[in-house]
Amino acid sequence: MSPLPVLALLFWATITGLDLASLIQGLFNRPLVAGAVTGVILGDPESGLRIGAALELFALDVLPIGASRYGDYGAATVAAVVLGAGRWWEVALGESVVLGLVLAYAGGWTVVVSRRLTMRVVRHAAPALDRGDPGVAQRVHLIGLVTDLIRCAVLAAAGLGCAVLLRQAPPLDLETGQALTLVALAGGFAAVIGGALRRAGTLRRIAWLVAGVGLGALGLGLR
Repeated sequence: MSPLPVLALLFWATITGLDLASLIQGLFNRPLVAGAVTGVILGDPESGLRIGAALELFALDVLPIGASRYGDYGAATVAAVVLGAGRWWEVALGESVVLGLVLAYAGGWTVVVSRRLTMRVVRHAAPALDRGDPGVAQRVHLIGLVTDLIRCAVLAAAGLGCAVLLRQAPPLDLETGQALTLVALAGGFAAVIGGALRRAGTLRRIAWLVAGVGLGALGLGLR
């Protein structure tokens, strides 16, 4: 991989991390978007969309608000696409999704660490904030942004490093790769269905959900 795509991938992975909560809020962190752009950078948009869509199934329940815990799928998706790009998707998809999920949940842990560091800064600055000292709130806010920038850059570099190392490892055999792909897709659809059932709540809504899924499956079967 030439230096230009590496720098572009590092930049894009960092931006997707910042988009999660700190800046932009342009949905760049969503796996479908992060994967599609990564695929374009690598010259393989189909792999980017395919891997991004698979990871999107797992990320549909992510709602980055308040103190909720969630995975950081931005840099994780970029690394997953780097691993799967240019390879036969039936073998590479499962491996890529597994890497993306591991990195996403590791990224979620770094979000918690970043929050704790920010809380320490806020507590240290609390007396000055209570006094209304000029510039204190801006400094606290800037420290939080810089901390998250460092977090995202480290995640981006670590994710890309893992993807490059895995690409150099011996590939999975056909049977194992296809089985892992089926497991990854089944897990994604199970996550979507489980999330939909949790959000449906009442039996009436669940009945409508089941009816909609049934009609959709019937439509696919008639095509």
